[in-house]
Amino acid sequence: MESLRIIGTGSYVPPRIVTNDDLVKEGLDTSDEWITKRTGVRERRIADPDTATSDLAVHASQRALEMAGLTADKIDLIIMATITPDTHCPSAANWLQGKLGATRAVTFDITAACSGFIFGFNVAEQFLKNRTFRYVLVVGAEVMTRVVDWNDRASCVLWGDGAGAAVLTMAESGARLLSTHIHSDGANGHNIVLPGGGSRTTPITHASVDKGLHHLMMVEGNLLFRTAVRRFIDSINEAAEHNNIPVAAIDWMIPHQANIRMFQNISQTMAIPMEKFYITLHKFGNISAASCAIALDEAARDGSLQKEQLICMPVFGGGLTWGSAMIRW
Repeated sequence: MESLRIIGTGSYVPPRIVTNDDLVKEGLDTSDEWITKRTGVRERRIADPDTATSDLAVHASQRALEMAGLTADKIDLIIMATITPDTHCPSAANWLQGKLGATRAVTFDITAACSGFIFGFNVAEQFLKNRTFRYVLVVGAEVMTRVVDWNDRASCVLWGDGAGAAVLTMAESGARLLSTHIHSDGANGHNIVLPGGGSRTTPITHASVDKGLHHLMMVEGNLLFRTAVRRFIDSINEAAEHNNIPVAAIDWMIPHQANIRMFQNISQTMAIPMEKFYITLHKFGNISAASCAIALDEAARDGSLQKEQLICMPVFGGGLTWGSAMIRW
């Protein structure tokens, strides 16, 4: 019997590695010990100046298509999750479509920050289950290092660049997407905000640049940390309860790669061994919508994920947004 399946995954990160020590050498008032202890990040990937979000997405998408055994012209829908599109118009998904040669695909972007990839899964689920489309490409891609304030040691150390992708369809084989769950809290969206560039601050002026309005800002960091942990826990419980699965029966947690201390808190609160958390944070940093997409592909390719294992993918991000996906591999 056909059900919603993930038939291919792919990921790509740019080759340039910037370590914590590199940031210190460049004059940032911090240390490798401080960054690692507070965040878990040891290094991150940074895209070259002439590389756009869709360029990263092309590589990840091609790898996902190759695993799925499909060519780009078979894709009916491309959903791009990003807060750093190439341009506001056309969408990053449009740029990706052209570069892939996915001539038949409908394309659009989703703006759900770090939760974007799972929001993309949820949207794809609706189109596939009602048989509007047959093959959907969901991509999370970001060039976060273009929107950070490199003088803000509390936040700039977190971010990196990269892309992850998955091909979804209704089929009888492949990893089964059991459920997706998404939520938003617009009343508190100001806690993670990129204020510049929208209708509130256009046209862009010298004053808006001088005020740092075109940098991603994280307000009330301690409160945001506690909120994120609570929403991660809520999302894991929701996915488990929806599928009548004990949390203890979940084999892998592949979360949005936000902060190692968050995972440690979740582990302790929910009695989930840290060994169940698949972590890429230490080598890639936080890549917003791409983080859990990249982690899923890495886990699939390095043999961590075994047939019939249960995977939960909890996410939290700006908006505020949060949610989860449950997968039977």
